[in-house]
Amino acid sequence: MARRMLPALLLAAAAGLLGLLPAAAAAPAPTRLAAPADDPYPSTEDIAKAQADADARAGDVAAIEARLTAAQAELEEAGRAAEQAVEAYNGAQARLVRARAESAAAAERSAAAETARAAAAERAAGLLAEIYRQGASPQLSALNALLGARGPGDLSDQAAAVGVAGAQTRQILDDATATAAAAARARTAAQAAEDNARRAADAVRLAKEQAEARLTAQQAQVADIGHRREQLLADLAAARNTTVDLERQRREALEAIAARQAEEAAKAAAAAAAANRPDPAANRPWSADGAAAAIAHARALIGLPYIWGGEGPDGYDCSGLTMTAWQRGGKRLTHFAADQYAQSTPVSYRQLRPGDLVFWTKTGRAADIYHVALYIGDDQMIEAPRPGAAIKQASLWIMGTPDFYARP
Repeated sequence: MARRMLPALLLAAAAGLLGLLPAAAAAPAPTRLAAPADDPYPSTEDIAKAQADADARAGDVAAIEARLTAAQAELEEAGRAAEQAVEAYNGAQARLVRARAESAAAAERSAAAETARAAAAERAAGLLAEIYRQGASPQLSALNALLGARGPGDLSDQAAAVGVAGAQTRQILDDATATAAAAARARTAAQAAEDNARRAADAVRLAKEQAEARLTAQQAQVADIGHRREQLLADLAAARNTTVDLERQRREALEAIAARQAEEAAKAAAAAAAANRPDPAANRPWSADGAAAAIAHARALIGLPYIWGGEGPDGYDCSGLTMTAWQRGGKRLTHFAADQYAQSTPVSYRQLRPGDLVFWTKTGRAADIYHVALYIGDDQMIEAPRPGAAIKQASLWIMGTPDFYARP
């Protein structure tokens, strides 16, 4: 209060010195001078209000930061969900290829069995025709000859004839019966294989529809999250009295720091898991030339877009990229991440060499692998990350600790 009164007292003293006030005798009753309107000293109420405003702005900033973090997480989850849908389609497509191949093979086996059945049936028909012409079976004819034998020599010859005739007849009839049964089984298997191929084709169509729907939804989410992010950055700039560009730079720096911390944690987790899981004594086979060729091809594709189901040349998805790269490395892999793991030799993080494959899954089960990338050494990889992004070189830990490692 003393500091608030100081300007008024100084003003009164200056007025007396300048003769601006009347004589003491005529002076009216003293009145309290009002503080100037531009008083530079805030009141207790002013301070409290300013503090409340600052707290509110801080709360707003914290809430906006939280919404930005949630939006980033939502964007990453949308990308993962889209890639899972793509790999589900790739898996359905791989199963369809196998089902069609098995159907074709079963049809060939059925045709061969039918040919054998027809031949056996023809031999059996010939036997029956011979019996019909003779009016008796070969066994009966031989028995009649046996009964009419005139000596030990004839008896021995006729007995042999009975055995031969009986064996031949049984063989012909057994062949006819067996080949007929085999042909029936082959027909049943071929029909089952054809039905399986038809179901696999239906599964591909369904997976394709689901992937397209998921990708459309993901694109809409990306656009929506982008708009929300810009609005949140504008709100943040207003709350901090800065600019959107400055807030964007600050946010990107914070996200980069968080990403580095997450990568360090993922690497530490991989190292701990490797330490607790002894490596097999046997060395895993590794082709330096094949790995070099695979990596060189993958490097040449950096910058091309992620295209779901893509096998090139204009774009690739994650398993399409690794499949194509290892085609150059001399290994044939299926265009499906889970199959690529099954077709490769598992290794540990400590055993990783350039050219190896790394895999991610949300469930920890190899059957549910949804992403694969090509390891190039020094904790770096080349990957087709997700729909809407280009093929790139990235940290091995950018998606967290890989669940599986394998060598083609």
